[in-house]
Amino acid sequence: MPWNLDNERPIYLQLMERIQHDIISGVYKPGDKLPSVRDLAMDAAVNPNTMQKALSELERSGLVFSHRTSGRFITDDHLLIKKMKDDIAGECVRQFLAQMENLGFWDSETMEMLEKTLKGGKQ
Repeated sequence: MPWNLDNERPIYLQLMERIQHDIISGVYKPGDKLPSVRDLAMDAAVNPNTMQKALSELERSGLVFSHRTSGRFITDDHLLIKKMKDDIAGECVRQFLAQMENLGFWDSETMEMLEKTLKGGKQ
């Protein structure tokens, strides 16, 4: 799948999002070894330093870990991956609801009720 990067946002963030997407969609499974920085950079057509920054940020989040001589791997922490999936899905829903409100489909009271429901609150 092409990387489809744009100049609207920092490239390293887009790289991170793509790798996260590949993890939650099963392209990379827990415990899988990631391709090398150079291979990923070539595939994405970006500077290896930019890919390195994206991978370092993913390491900081705990989603990826490295073995000095063996490369980088996807975490085995299934709960962390599930939380990331849930967070991304929740953000997509929030963006959708905001767009619907902006288009006039719902009023602010309905939006508040929907947001409460999304957060698990009572109506």
